[in-house]
Amino acid sequence: MAPEYAPPATPKMRSFARPQPVQSARTPPPMKKYIVEFIGTFFLVFTVGCTSIGPGAGPLAPLAIGAALMVMVFAGGHVSGGHYNPAVTLSVWLRGKCDTKDVVPYWAAQVAAALVAAWIVLKIKMPGAAAPLPMAGWKPAFVAEFLFTFALCWVVLNTATAKGTAGNSFYGLAIGMTVMTGAFAVGGVSGGAFNPAVATGITVMGMSFWSNYWVLLAGELAGSVAAATAFRVVNGAD
Repeated sequence: MAPEYAPPATPKMRSFARPQPVQSARTPPPMKKYIVEFIGTFFLVFTVGCTSIGPGAGPLAPLAIGAALMVMVFAGGHVSGGHYNPAVTLSVWLRGKCDTKDVVPYWAAQVAAALVAAWIVLKIKMPGAAAPLPMAGWKPAFVAEFLFTFALCWVVLNTATAKGTAGNSFYGLAIGMTVMTGAFAVGGVSGGAFNPAVATGITVMGMSFWSNYWVLLAGELAGSVAAATAFRVVNGAD
């Protein structure tokens, strides 16, 4: 008896509808990134004020400041990138690893955090305890801020955004130690901000004269652009 004929199985219809976008763990909602940038910048500037205004940490203040940045980078780097610094945000954006739509909100969160931190420091420290750092001239301060902002952005770009160091576990330590090194090296020259948010905070707290504010910002922004340019020259299309 001939076997009963069975028609071939009909393949299941495939849906060609475009899948709905889902929020990836690697791309958190924008507001979460801005909150993380606020928190990290707040504790950085708060530590700067508390350790630098007497009674403070004295000669060990740079160590505490670098450690504060390090732990905040480790804590929030996976959410926002852990910039906590408008100059770093600018450099990462020029490098192509920060969305254009995030740049201004990052800056706003960072500067707002610096202002809040400065206000709290002024409330908990003795009035008039801050001693502004006099500068012999704008050129040494500009050079100091330029060089170590360059170094900071260079380290960030190479440890936190480069393919060759992807997935490393040392980027927070490298970034924090860069700031610590810079504060020890040139803190007595420019104040050792290397960060427009920190420059804003120390000026509001009375640790730097308002007449020096533009020098700090100019050096920091120039260092940021130079670091992004150097990274592209060295790493090409990475």
